[in-house]
Amino acid sequence: MTSRTGFFILSGVLLLVSLICVGEGVQLLATGKPLGIGIGICAFVIPPIGVWFLRQTIRFGRASEQLSRELEAEGGLPVDELERTSGGRIDRASADAVFARRQVEAEATPGDWRVWFRLAVAYADAGDVPRARKTMQHAIKLHATTGAAALAG
Repeated sequence: MTSRTGFFILSGVLLLVSLICVGEGVQLLATGKPLGIGIGICAFVIPPIGVWFLRQTIRFGRASEQLSRELEAEGGLPVDELERTSGGRIDRASADAVFARRQVEAEATPGDWRVWFRLAVAYADAGDVPRARKTMQHAIKLHATTGAAALAG
């Protein structure tokens, strides 16, 4: 199963659970009891939070795909130069070496979204997904500001 398929399945489950949660909230409000009303109100608050997270994830995915396509058109996507174990896993020392190079590039040109994109990929290859996501978000913000500046200038 691809990550995209998994995402759509989980999105469907989230929406289904949200509908169930709202239905249960209506029933709890109908009890007329203070505790039921309180829990019923909470049942109405939880689905919008889940939908907000889903929306943020979709926006992140689309923006990172846009950066990937743009970088690919420029010929600037990172080349897979990582060594692999006999089982096909990325060799940790190889990933760390590539990461060190990407980090130096990002420190040398902190305003270029391209180097931050490549650093995010290096973080992901090294197994640090939270930092990869945060770094990709930084690349997306830089791309948005440099794109706006290019249109204004």
